[in-house]
Amino acid sequence: MSDSRRGYLAAFAAYGMWGLVPLYWKLVKPAGAVEILGHRILWSVAFTGLLLYAVKVRTKKPSALGGLLKNRRKLLGVGIAALVITVNWGIYIYGVNAGRVVETSLGYFINPLVSVALGVAFFGERLRPWQWAAVATGAVAVGVLTLDYGHPPWIALALAFSFAAYGAVKKRLGLPPGESLFVESAFMAIPALAFIGWLEASGRGTFASISVGHALLLAGGGVVTAVPLIFFGAAANRLPLSVMGMIQYIGPVLQFAIGVFVFGEDMPVGRWLGFGLVWGALALFSFDAVRRVRAVRREPVAVSVP
Repeated sequence: MSDSRRGYLAAFAAYGMWGLVPLYWKLVKPAGAVEILGHRILWSVAFTGLLLYAVKVRTKKPSALGGLLKNRRKLLGVGIAALVITVNWGIYIYGVNAGRVVETSLGYFINPLVSVALGVAFFGERLRPWQWAAVATGAVAVGVLTLDYGHPPWIALALAFSFAAYGAVKKRLGLPPGESLFVESAFMAIPALAFIGWLEASGRGTFASISVGHALLLAGGGVVTAVPLIFFGAAANRLPLSVMGMIQYIGPVLQFAIGVFVFGEDMPVGRWLGFGLVWGALALFSFDAVRRVRAVRREPVAVSVP
């Protein structure tokens, strides 16, 4: 199987799992968002560590973990990625359990537009006319949704910006997905362990006080977290960010459908209009991406003559 095909399969797997994950976080109630986040971090470390050990035993190849720990520059990058994805995890869990799944889906719908906007703002990239039209339409959509909600869609914006930053950092680092996720989770494991310990000692935790099934669901958060992130890391190392941005629509489409049709969240006319503008912006963005790929393919290939 070619490297690009592996990348496509990994991307579809990652975004498909993320699209269904609101169903899982709803099951972990009555635990609060921060408690779920703490367990998510701790069990991600445990699950990823076991997975890396199993792979090492099976393949008998040295792990890239040692080299990563010795590289200060990459270790700093992983630390930044850890902070960013922790913020993203916490906001997402809060949004789902606060009954705002539709707004969380909006965050991942506008993520590609935020990515290109960050490219312009911080990396001096130039947008093509269709991309400008898409970003402008997305900005109008956020304005419409601000009027509908009565405030800016902060959850959606925070998710979009944090995940765009996380994807950019992962792309720049180009690290093996398993080792990278293990170190990312390990960065946050000590504060997570301290918080969970305090909750349990004060009688406010739910891990040991609800049921065995509830405890297993909290622990399973490590698997739910690690597996799609490993797939995402594998895809990000093999596919251009533009392709990743298009495939990512699978996740928010599923999340939106779950929010509206499973959890019955309200969708007044103004909200439908705002989402319609977002989808229109993404249509423009996708049209430009396809048009650009076709143009590149038609360009003649330069041949050097000895």
